[in-house]
Amino acid sequence: MVAPRCAAGGSRLFGVGIIRRRVGELLFPEGSSGEGGTIVGWQVSGPLAPYAEGFHLELRRLGYTPVSAGFQMQLMSHASRWAAEQGLQPGDLVPEVIDRFLALRRAQGRKEWISPIGMKPLLGYLRGIGVVPEPERELTATNLERLTESYRVYLTNERGLTPETITAYVTVAHLFLSQPTMAGRASLADLSGGEVLAFVTRELRSRPPGSAPAIATGMRALLRYLFLDGKIGQPLALVVPKVARWRLRALPPSLDPGQVNLLLRSCDQAAPVGLRDSAILTMLVRLGVRAGEVAALRLDDIDWRRGELTIHGKGRRQEQLPLPTDVGEALVAWLRRARPSDADVHVFTRIRAPHVQLTSSGVSHIVEAACRRAGLEPFHAHRLRHVAATEMLRSGASLIEIGQVLRHSRSLTTAIYAKVDHASLSTLALPWPEVLP
Repeated sequence: MVAPRCAAGGSRLFGVGIIRRRVGELLFPEGSSGEGGTIVGWQVSGPLAPYAEGFHLELRRLGYTPVSAGFQMQLMSHASRWAAEQGLQPGDLVPEVIDRFLALRRAQGRKEWISPIGMKPLLGYLRGIGVVPEPERELTATNLERLTESYRVYLTNERGLTPETITAYVTVAHLFLSQPTMAGRASLADLSGGEVLAFVTRELRSRPPGSAPAIATGMRALLRYLFLDGKIGQPLALVVPKVARWRLRALPPSLDPGQVNLLLRSCDQAAPVGLRDSAILTMLVRLGVRAGEVAALRLDDIDWRRGELTIHGKGRRQEQLPLPTDVGEALVAWLRRARPSDADVHVFTRIRAPHVQLTSSGVSHIVEAACRRAGLEPFHAHRLRHVAATEMLRSGASLIEIGQVLRHSRSLTTAIYAKVDHASLSTLALPWPEVLP
C-alpha cells in the first residue's frame, strides 16, 4: 500500500510521523510513570528529579500527547543533569542561567527546544509551584522597571483594563520615561508641564494621524497614575492637548450578506478547528461581541435554560445577551463534538496542547484566516462588530436597540450607524431646487 504523500516532504514525512507516534506510544504509554523521578524511560536525575512526575501529570492534564510529553521530559532530564553539573538548584534557574543552558544545546547541534519558547512548559510549571522564581524577581530592578511594573499592576487591578490596552498604555509610559531627559532623575516630583507638552507635541508631529490619539490617551493615563500615587504634585494630565477626532467622518466598515456567508462557510465542519472557528465567527457576526469578550467566555457563562450569555465586557462589566438559535447550535457542535475534554473552563480553547483559552489576538487571527479562505481582504475581528450592527439596522432595529446589544456607554458611539440607514436619511433630504425658466 502506498502511503499518502504530503505537500512538503511526500510520503517520507508521513511515514516518519507514524514512526514517531508509535515510538512515543511504546516509550510513553498512557499513565505510565516510575518512582524517584523516572518517567517512562527517561531518568530525571539532579535537582529537578523531585518534580518530574508532577510535571508529567501537568503535561497530560494540558492535553499533550504521549510523544510531546516525552520530548518535554527529555528536555527536563537534560536541564536537570546540566544544573547538577553546574552546582545549581532550581531557584537558580533565572533567565540568564537558562540562556546559558540553551546556548549549550545550540552548540551541541540540537535542532529542537533551543529557544526560551521551548522552555515555557517546564519553566511555567516550576514557577507555578514556586520552585523557580518569576523572571522579574531576578532582573535588575531599575527605577524605570519598578515604575512601569507598578503602573501595569495599577492598570490591571484598579482600572480592570484589557491586556491589549494595558500593553498600549505601558508602551507609551516606557517611551516617555526612557527619554534621555528623564535619565538620572532621583524622582519625578520636579516634572513640569512644559516637559510633558514638549514630549507630546514632538510625538504627535512625528506620527500618522491614526496613532496620535493613542499617545495622548496613554500620557493622560500615566500622568493620572503618577498624581494619584504621589509621584508628581500636580495633575499634569490636564496639560496634554486633545487630538481632533472626527468620530462620524466615515462610514462604519461592513460586509454584504454574500460575503458574510462566504466567511461562515469557509470553516470545515468536519474538523475540530472548523467547528471552533465556526462558533466564534457566528458569535461575532450575530452578537457583535468583541474579540476579548469571546476569549473570556466561560462554560458557566452560558445559561442554556434561559437562552442567555454573560459577557465580560470593558471595565469588568458583566452583561447578559440573548443566545440566538444559530449561535447556540454552533456552540453545541463545538462543545459536544470537538472541544478537548481536558480543556480549562473557557469555552474556546486551543486545539493543540496546551488546551488553554484563546487570547483576543488569537480570535482576530481566526477571523483573518477565515478571510483568506473565503477570498476576502483580511481584516480584524472588530469589523464583524460593525457587520452585526449594520445587519440589525437593516432588519429594522433602532439605534437605541443596537446600542444596547453592542453595550455602548454613549449614544454618540451608536450614532455613526445612522449614516448607513439610507432609507431614513432620504426622508430628511431637502428636494433639489428646480431651475427656473
